[in-house]
Amino acid sequence: MRFVWFLALRQLRYRRTQSLIALLGVAVGIMVLTTALSLTNGFVKGLVDATLKAVPHLQLLVFQDNKALPPPPANPQVVGQAPVFITKALLTRRAASGRSGSADFATLIGLGQGGQSVYPDLDLSKLKPGSIVLGLALARSLGAYPGDKLFLVSVNQKRIQLAVAATFQTGNYLLDSGFAFTTLQDARDLMEQPDGLTGYQLRLKDPERAPQVGTELAGTSYFPQPWQSTNRTLIQQLALQKQVIGTVVFLIVIVAALGMASVLVLTVIEKTPDIALLRVLGARGIQVAGVFGLEGLLLGVSGVVLGNLLGWGLSSYFAWRPIAIPGELYFLTRLPVEIRPSDFLWVSAMSLLVVMLASLLPLFRALRIKPGEVLR
Repeated sequence: MRFVWFLALRQLRYRRTQSLIALLGVAVGIMVLTTALSLTNGFVKGLVDATLKAVPHLQLLVFQDNKALPPPPANPQVVGQAPVFITKALLTRRAASGRSGSADFATLIGLGQGGQSVYPDLDLSKLKPGSIVLGLALARSLGAYPGDKLFLVSVNQKRIQLAVAATFQTGNYLLDSGFAFTTLQDARDLMEQPDGLTGYQLRLKDPERAPQVGTELAGTSYFPQPWQSTNRTLIQQLALQKQVIGTVVFLIVIVAALGMASVLVLTVIEKTPDIALLRVLGARGIQVAGVFGLEGLLLGVSGVVLGNLLGWGLSSYFAWRPIAIPGELYFLTRLPVEIRPSDFLWVSAMSLLVVMLASLLPLFRALRIKPGEVLR
């Protein structure tokens, strides 16, 4: 074994430039992959956090034929709770001096007592009877500003007038362009349902436990709808995006490992006479082949370690100095970073597997050399 290590290390030192290029190829591939995953994690987290600003963690919906239910029982996970009546409405603004009229549809959320505790990230303090709070993109579409009067028209052609009290911005365009808040009573008046109730919206200490808490509170009286269910498409798309990015960038590591293997295979071809001579002098074939396999393994492991260090360092740099992105195209002006050790672990494991497989190529090539034919 000492003989194999001696030859492998001597060969790596002799070909320093080629060894360094092969090592850096693997390291750069891993650095790019881990950094891309950290940036993707940050983007996903930023989008989910923005969505949860205007989406309750859990909704307990009442059945159509049973709306006179008491509030759901207490639960230690619940930090905010409010009755709601949700409906669709057409919002219109009359033409004024210098401004033409406008209209747009919106999802109207009629909030009862405790609404601010369900949406602590939104300023709903100005929401009073006879007022409405609009998503910023919706307000821009309507050309409505605080103080303006809007007419809300229901599917039953009932019309009420509300004053724009304020606007909110979550950062998720779909929410900012399609949601508006009113009081519970105003929503009921619009739909002409004095006791109308969609259910209860709840905010939890841990949003990830929404399905479990919903099952505990629902019983036979309510239908639980956690935020993961209402945003299933978004979550699936973000997960698919991360998988695609990881797969595509991982190809860089595979290419780098194959490049390393090709360098070692060429070395085997170049050193064929020396290998044959070593075999004649008593070296076993597995020993000689093990030299090239060990070279590939050393280069690969060194590349993986260096790549992880570079990836962690680059991700930390981007966390300290975030990348600026166009605010008019994305809801974020800076791209956040979330470094997950689990990503580095699976990247390292997969990279080591690829490196080990690539190291078998020069090993098998060296095993196939027949000393008698070469020396003849």
